[in-house]
Amino acid sequence: MQRSGNAVWRGAGKDGSGTVSTPSGALKEQPYSFRTRFEDESGRAGTNPEELIAAAHAGCFSMATAFQLAGAGFTPEELRTEAQITMTQGAGGWSISAVKLVLRARVPGIDDAKFQELANNAKAGCPVSRVLNAPITLDAKLEG
Repeated sequence: MQRSGNAVWRGAGKDGSGTVSTPSGALKEQPYSFRTRFEDESGRAGTNPEELIAAAHAGCFSMATAFQLAGAGFTPEELRTEAQITMTQGAGGWSISAVKLVLRARVPGIDDAKFQELANNAKAGCPVSRVLNAPITLDAKLEG
C-alpha cells in the first residue's frame, strides 16, 4: 500500500509560498508559507507541515486505539485525540523535538489500568508514532 501527498512551492524560502494537496481531495491547494509555519501563532493563516503531521498522528493514534480496544473486547463511544507537536531550533536547524498525545475517551466497561495499557500499546504501534524521531508522551483519560 502506498499513500501520497504533493506540494508546489514558488519563490525563495522566507518570501515564497506554496500549496499542499492530497489525491483524496481532503487538501486541495491548501496554502502554506514561512509565515504560516513560523510566525502565525494562531495557525489561522494557512497550514504547515507540522500541523499536518499532528493531524495525521492524532488520526492514526485514534484508530490504533480503537483497534486495541476492540481486540480486548471494548467498543469506544468516542475517542478524541489532540497531537501537540513541539518545534525547536538547534544548531542543525528546526526539528520536531516532542509530541504529546492528549486522549479523552468514553469507553463503557473498561477500567483505567486496562485503558492505559491499551492506549500505550496504540501509541507504540501507530505507524505515525513509529516514523517520528521524537519523544512521544501520552495523557490519556477516561470520561463519563
